[in-house]
Amino acid sequence: MNSAVRLALLLCLESVGLNAQFNFEVANRQVQVHSFASQGFTYSDANNFLTMNTSQGSPAMTDGGANVSVNLTDKLRIGAQVYVSNVGQLGKWKPQLDWAVADYRFKDWLGVRAGKVKTSLGLYNDTQDMSFLHTWAMLPQSLYPLDLRDVTISHIGGDLYGNISFKRGGSVSYTAYAGMSSDTRHSGYYFNTEDNGIPLHRIDRTMIGTDVRWTAPIDGLMVGTSWMRQKLAGDGTVSAAYNLPYRIDFAPPADIVAAYADFSHGRWHFSGEYRRRTEEVQLQSIVPGLSGTADLGDSGIFVSAAFRVNKRLELGTYHSRYFVNQAQAQLPGSDHIRDQVIAARIDVTKYWHIKAEGHFMDGIGDLYSAHGFYLRSNLSGLVPQTNMVVLRTGWNF
Repeated sequence: MNSAVRLALLLCLESVGLNAQFNFEVANRQVQVHSFASQGFTYSDANNFLTMNTSQGSPAMTDGGANVSVNLTDKLRIGAQVYVSNVGQLGKWKPQLDWAVADYRFKDWLGVRAGKVKTSLGLYNDTQDMSFLHTWAMLPQSLYPLDLRDVTISHIGGDLYGNISFKRGGSVSYTAYAGMSSDTRHSGYYFNTEDNGIPLHRIDRTMIGTDVRWTAPIDGLMVGTSWMRQKLAGDGTVSAAYNLPYRIDFAPPADIVAAYADFSHGRWHFSGEYRRRTEEVQLQSIVPGLSGTADLGDSGIFVSAAFRVNKRLELGTYHSRYFVNQAQAQLPGSDHIRDQVIAARIDVTKYWHIKAEGHFMDGIGDLYSAHGFYLRSNLSGLVPQTNMVVLRTGWNF
């Protein structure tokens, strides 16, 4: 899809949203309709990033979604959202059902959700597509990489959740979930395995997890922790000289543990999160020398600060670090990515914002980690440092 068509689509979304953000009634029940869209432009001085041709300047960074929800009773709510994206070679404009949920709340402290449910993991996982909520044009890629969105974004299954208030101790909200998921064909996992000559045909996940957040009696402070266990399995083809099948299993199951905090005071907003993943893959193939195990574990951390200058302008910065347990490629910077970011957000109107960011990155991460840098997008080779500018504008209706 060329830039003119993309721009026309976004303008169409904007005009529809501005005139169609509405509630209407069906059988005396209010139906709510909302939508959002964003368009980005990215330029880097060296490596191409996220499969985009950023070294030449790329506008291939577009996403949008629309959702509808209704309260069928005072306790039962249903809703669904369709999401579409195109980031370089990822997304490919293929619409997907982002979530579709039936939610029944017995009490404040107990509710159930079932269907395709956004996964509660860390600070931003279930809101990462809603750029209008965040200061940043790109969330910290150490923990919220755009190319690996499908890995944790949602699950088909069910949640138990609730909120427990204490007289003097603030309140605790919790979520416990179980389900399964599959990556879309245009995700970073598939692109990455093709990049390394072992293209996947299928990858499936079953998962269980919890998320607990404490809203402290200190105004503006929230801290939380998350845990997820994934059991993954998939199969693919060893290409190049062999063109033979292989199978991958993750045994023991992959564990993800996160701890995070968020604090707002006056015009200031501070956030931080640490996450660690333990993951060991077993690859089985009849190809000599290919079968074996590998440590694909990693960890990441970010800290951020933002200051609201006035009604229209917010300035911020974050420092993000990503580490690979076992670097597979003998390349400089292949075991880490450090990213120092400076950012500005302008709220033009209540529904329209513009963001500008400078990224100063050191390291490329391992070529098997699928974390932004790919050989196929950098045929002349990867270098250890990347400086990048990201411009992004978005609408929410």
